[in-house]
Amino acid sequence: MMTEIALAQRIDRLESRADLAELCSAYCMACDDRDMPRLASLFTQDIHIRSVDGAMNATGVADAIAMFNRMFGIRGPSYHWTHDRFVAFDPEDLDRATGVVLAHAETTPNGIVSIAALRYNDVYRREAGRWRFAERLLSFLYYMPMAEFIQHFRDDKRVAVQGDWRAGDYPEKLQSWRDWHRTHGAISGG
Repeated sequence: MMTEIALAQRIDRLESRADLAELCSAYCMACDDRDMPRLASLFTQDIHIRSVDGAMNATGVADAIAMFNRMFGIRGPSYHWTHDRFVAFDPEDLDRATGVVLAHAETTPNGIVSIAALRYNDVYRREAGRWRFAERLLSFLYYMPMAEFIQHFRDDKRVAVQGDWRAGDYPEKLQSWRDWHRTHGAISGG
């Protein structure tokens, strides 16, 4: 028989999953709308947001907002959307969770219509009853001009940064990917 405490914890987790899904969607909308007060409200004061390649790296709300202002300064319209989310709650701390968010983005850096597939590896913290981002690490499967997508998607260099093509952050760097290819071999052309 389930105790009232166990039932309350299960309900809290269900409600928290819904809150975290909305947090991720709010982040996308705040970025696309350039709603800086809303974006700032989604972060803990000690937020650390960065990308695997180091292009993004900010600690604290003021630093994070300054970084986003610089990034948005070279971008026109954008559209971010999330797909699946995986959340793991810390069994020792009811107000801490980690997660992975799968997402896409359409952006226009320097006027170039671009598309990205990415993963956010997150740490969430609940403060005063509200979930916020404590950490975000962005990794890219690809980020490139849409006009280049057909040519470069199957290449390992799928991230274009000011005309410089770089390797994607995944899947080739994942141990599971390397193990599979070591066992089964590679299929030509992806």
